[in-house]
Amino acid sequence: MSVTTPESTDVRSKLALALDVDDLVEATRMAKELAPYFGVAKVGLELYSAAGTDAVVTMTELGYKVFLDLKLHDIPTTVRKAARVLGAVGASYLTLHAFGGASMLRGGVEGLRDGAAAAGLEPPCALAVTILTSDAGAPPHILGNRVRTAVEAGCGGVVCAAGDVREAKQLAPRLMAVVPGIRPAGASSDDQARTSTPQGALDAGADLLVIGRAVTGAEDRAAAAAKIIESLTPA
Repeated sequence: MSVTTPESTDVRSKLALALDVDDLVEATRMAKELAPYFGVAKVGLELYSAAGTDAVVTMTELGYKVFLDLKLHDIPTTVRKAARVLGAVGASYLTLHAFGGASMLRGGVEGLRDGAAAAGLEPPCALAVTILTSDAGAPPHILGNRVRTAVEAGCGGVVCAAGDVREAKQLAPRLMAVVPGIRPAGASSDDQARTSTPQGALDAGADLLVIGRAVTGAEDRAAAAAKIIESLTPA
């Protein structure tokens, strides 16, 4: 049997590298090293706080799609204006917290779209964050309410735990499902309460897996990434 490689499958497009560091130089080094394994780079609050939009531009120039995970949550006008800026600098995905409601989410969707269009970029995808993977005590009705809110607002996808993907897809089959909290079998869950193996998330219907410490914290990062890819089988 041949070994699965990033070049022999479309798996790179389903994997987002979580660059959860506070130094753009370090993030760039990791992004370059792991480019054969990941097609998307996640820029979260930590890196964005350190480097701002430079982080988005740098990762785009390296050939990544950028998943900008800022979980915007403010009044609709503020979210719209911020999202317009982020769409213009090249974010392919932007997270908005669904707790903010339909009007706020709609502001983010419209701002993100308008910013990208003004810059001549491809239409990006606004993602509604449903329930944080660190939250093990959310009431059962929350997921459905937030997925429905995302649909009403025109979001292109949701961020949810692997265990919530099937319900989310039943409610909104066309929405993209992004799953954080990915850990290989036997790995520490760290501060994540609702984790999944990469294959388990794909089997549940996830479209994009966000993988961080399992790879970025490994002694041999490239080997850890390759091992994850080799563990996957086509859906």
